[in-house]
Amino acid sequence: MARATGSVCKVCRREGLKLFFKGERCYTDKCAYERRPYPPGVHGQGRAKVTDYGVRLREKQRVRKSYGMLERQFRRFYQNALRKKGVTGDYLFELLERRLDNVLFRLGFSKTRAQGRQFVRHGHILVNQRKVSVPSYLVRTGDVITIREGSRSIPAWAEALEFSTRKTLPDWLECDREKWIGRIRELPRREHVGETFKEQYVVEFYSR
Repeated sequence: MARATGSVCKVCRREGLKLFFKGERCYTDKCAYERRPYPPGVHGQGRAKVTDYGVRLREKQRVRKSYGMLERQFRRFYQNALRKKGVTGDYLFELLERRLDNVLFRLGFSKTRAQGRQFVRHGHILVNQRKVSVPSYLVRTGDVITIREGSRSIPAWAEALEFSTRKTLPDWLECDREKWIGRIRELPRREHVGETFKEQYVVEFYSR
């Protein structure tokens, strides 16, 4: 399976936005973006002129990399959102937020989306009491997400739950962290996404 490799801290610096790829480290003074808040490379601190195309490309890259997706998959999500009636950008974020790896991250069952993807692929996650091993699985209203009972002794779960106290649970989710149960109250809306992404730039990039 194709996946992105390389330094994730460089991704944050390149996109000019802290994407919290390293979980707890991103909240400390060891965060590379806090120490060097400029693009990587010898010309990172230069005054490069950014075109309209470059602005929209960077915004699309910020969203795509924040959710840990490769270009082909992200484009497919955009095309699915484009088929729906209404605001394409809003539907795009609805689909992105409904991904199972993102739901684990929002519930606090994983420190990062990348860790959530690993948990799903290793078969630790149940949706409505059925094992799901596809990170891009789209949850629906009323779905119940639980951690497989035989997997709850893994130390990473306890670390993730402890770390989750720093995050606010979105309104569209319910979570009982003592029983390892999460529930989808309603479908997510654009206002539920805390990040200040400019989705219109993403739509304009693909519509050019």
